[in-house]
Amino acid sequence: MFPIYDPTNDSDLAGLEARLAALRGAADPDGKWAALAADLVRDTRERGDAAIVEHMRQFTDPGYSAERMRVTPGELVEADKRLTGELREAIEQAIQNVDAYQRHIKPQDAQPIQIADAQLGLRWTPITPVGLLVPGGSAVLFSSLIMLAVPAMVAGVRPEDITVVTPPPYRKQGEAAKDISPITLAVANMLGLSRVYRVGGPPAVAALAYGTDTIDPVSFIAGPGHPVVQAAKLRVNGVVGVDAFYGASEIVTVADSSCSIPGVASDLIAQAEHDPGKCFLIAWDRAVIDDITDEIDRQLSERVRRDAIEASFKDASFAVLVKDEAAAAAWVDTFAAEHVNLAVKDPQAFMQSIQHGGEVFLGDTPVASGDYYAGPSHTLPTDTTGRFTSGVSCITFMKRTGTVAYPDGMPRQAINHIAAMAEAEGLDGHAASVRRRG
Repeated sequence: MFPIYDPTNDSDLAGLEARLAALRGAADPDGKWAALAADLVRDTRERGDAAIVEHMRQFTDPGYSAERMRVTPGELVEADKRLTGELREAIEQAIQNVDAYQRHIKPQDAQPIQIADAQLGLRWTPITPVGLLVPGGSAVLFSSLIMLAVPAMVAGVRPEDITVVTPPPYRKQGEAAKDISPITLAVANMLGLSRVYRVGGPPAVAALAYGTDTIDPVSFIAGPGHPVVQAAKLRVNGVVGVDAFYGASEIVTVADSSCSIPGVASDLIAQAEHDPGKCFLIAWDRAVIDDITDEIDRQLSERVRRDAIEASFKDASFAVLVKDEAAAAAWVDTFAAEHVNLAVKDPQAFMQSIQHGGEVFLGDTPVASGDYYAGPSHTLPTDTTGRFTSGVSCITFMKRTGTVAYPDGMPRQAINHIAAMAEAEGLDGHAASVRRRG
């Protein structure tokens, strides 16, 4: 099914380290996709809409045209009207769940504190306008729109200041025309989003960063996608703000003999079907690994995207057979994966021994609950970047600003201290500016 590495074996350890190097290389600004991303970003910056049309025809849809770029208000309304029944109820509830969770974690302005006669504070304000990258080329991911737009709006970004870019499905020359899923359009309308464009890949990132005749530039770009899209985000970082590296979906599962074998197997399959997806299984009992892989084989026949799942297991997934729980925790932190599933007897206790990962699922909790419904955003760091960054939340779309005031004027001691420090740095203008307040 997939290779099993024993880190106590030198050759296995070398193979495992090579896998890790490949993961970390995905987020390297000079990595595999950097050159292509740079070329597409540069061309879109220089030629605007014409470049978008050319590259969308090349990579996504041979029949693409400039007239199709903007989704009309009528299309959004019509799609919303057609979304009915249990699916609509599920989407409405998911929006409510995400909204409630994001409001719960939203930071509040700090109460002022008095230090050396200075009144100091901290205020939070939304970043605006923003652009959201919603994948759509290989799968209908309307859930990503919920997981991006709702946190942004909780942060205070107005719907009219949100631009959504999402590509139509990939199609080859001669295939019937395809379009953005009407479910995605309906969700946009439900959220009050009217600026929706049929654009994807690095051209979409460049359009949001630099603007074109059709698409206005934004101040911040957020969203998951193929590594080439993430490379494009790295390319424009500084021209605009970007969130983090949210590439091909992945899961690391720690399992012991108490785990639900069918549940763990189904979670691994669910990640593998992302095409591409990456699955990492950690256990200190070889029998557990064998039982899970046997169960994967049994469940595979039931899955529609079986070819993609098998390719993911073959090319991008592996198991690690460790000596004990402590070693398992260390490898979890090394992978710092997007999803961390603790399918162990005491997941709460095990969680205290790990530090890194985008989102943690405890016990027999399906990862799909976080993908669609629970509340935290499913847009999470991948390729070991969970070591130093976090997933999307309302905080992603906010910036903090410190405030300083001396309501009763600056005290003599503060003036003297600041002037002494400024003069020691050779900045007599700074010293003079405070002395004038004395």
